[in-house]
Amino acid sequence: MLNFARIRTQPRSSRSISFGGMDYADPKRKNSLVGKILLAATLTALFIIMLKQSQTFNTPSVFSRHEEGVTHVLVSGGAGYIGSHAALRLLKDSHRVTIVDNLSRGNLGAIKVLQELFPEPGRLQFIYADLGDAKAVNKIFSENAFDAVIHFAAVAYVGESTLDPLRYYHNITSNTLVVLEAMAAHGVKTLIYSSTCATYGEPEKMPITEETPQVPINPYGKAKKMAEDIILDFSKNSDMAVMILRYFNVIGSDPEGRLGEAPRPELREHGRISGACFDAARGIIPGLKVKGTDYKTPDGTCIRDYIDVTDLVDAHVKALEKAKPGKVGIYNVGTGKGRSVKEFVEACKKATGVDIKVEYLSRRPGDYAEVFSDPTKIRLELNWTAQHTDLQESLQTAWRWQKSHRNGYGLPLAMTV
Repeated sequence: MLNFARIRTQPRSSRSISFGGMDYADPKRKNSLVGKILLAATLTALFIIMLKQSQTFNTPSVFSRHEEGVTHVLVSGGAGYIGSHAALRLLKDSHRVTIVDNLSRGNLGAIKVLQELFPEPGRLQFIYADLGDAKAVNKIFSENAFDAVIHFAAVAYVGESTLDPLRYYHNITSNTLVVLEAMAAHGVKTLIYSSTCATYGEPEKMPITEETPQVPINPYGKAKKMAEDIILDFSKNSDMAVMILRYFNVIGSDPEGRLGEAPRPELREHGRISGACFDAARGIIPGLKVKGTDYKTPDGTCIRDYIDVTDLVDAHVKALEKAKPGKVGIYNVGTGKGRSVKEFVEACKKATGVDIKVEYLSRRPGDYAEVFSDPTKIRLELNWTAQHTDLQESLQTAWRWQKSHRNGYGLPLAMTV
């Protein structure tokens, strides 16, 4: 069962009890009425005394105090695809985890999986809150003793960002400012920021290094770069440890089949190509639409660097371990190898065993021709290298979860291979 004792909604007011059903209209029942009021007041007083004497009332939550040898990490967006996988890894590594998510893109089902895997008190709590609510965010920080923040929470679809740019600037840039202000106000000294290769735009040279100029060409990339700039400006006069990870196209899922990607149906049009491939293989959509075949690439389709979510999470963990006070680390997280969309589709066909129908359309606004990373810096400084680089294998892992979770985090079906 989902442990609702550790699921909280912000803001939360103090405890209160209301009594109803009183009838003040009949003067003949005045004595009885007074007696009821006195009885209610007595019972309320007794309840408050008992509550104050209880261990739960008097003992602060373990989440509200620092504990030697235990790192308490706030994972914003921890109900989402990448955030939930990161929370799983942190919990496996014996960290204490608080997930904050407004569930606009995340899944409560992912939280339930994590709660069932780690039911022990003091391991995991989920707080339902919107990072755009500064008052709620400050309340969260005042009630919890965080050692670090891994900030994933963000809307993250390039196409959607061109249609609704203001939402992206609010959700990404403004919300990051709220989180950073709360961290500064409450003395939280480590930030791992989830950024994106979209901040580079369409560079003239490949592969992309951390020194490649950032010239984003869509609101998603622009909003992320603005957030990065805010963090970097703040860090100049702060002893905060900051790590910024710019990662590429994420695929795959938990190898043990516990978590996966389950976007909301209304967002499928804007989602990742892997999700579209799986939807086509399952017959949810009639086929796959590839947007853009006239790019200056060998086969005319976009080239991307596909990073397995397990590797991506490992990079975040290594960044957390290596973060140093007063220092800023900026790293590309990718395999260093670009694959075209056509290559990806062929790998997906093999992974699913389905001859997916493909329709080729005109370009999507805001897309760029070729993007892949040079991961040299992260290898040398964080000792990180992508391990899951077989595209078909990563897609097969994700496909197994998709087949057994046709309703996302709804009722799972029997596992099929």
